[in-house]
Amino acid sequence: MSRKCQLTGKKANNAYAISHSHRRTKKLQQANLQWKRVWWPQGNRWVRLRLSTKAIKTLEKKGLQAMAKEAGINLNHY
Repeated sequence: MSRKCQLTGKKANNAYAISHSHRRTKKLQQANLQWKRVWWPQGNRWVRLRLSTKAIKTLEKKGLQAMAKEAGINLNHY
């Protein structure tokens, strides 16, 4: 599985690490991903998802069903 948020699609960003002498080397800024068990009331069960911390925060506000519908994923497969 790739390092990608399953609800928002967040993934790594290419960037430069700039030293004191201003020498630039490429680096990857990874998304802050966490495994999270979320209760899915419509399915009456727990769903285990790999989410970014930003998605976890938004999930508490919007709810799992609404975010899954926006992302276009079927929660029966998770």
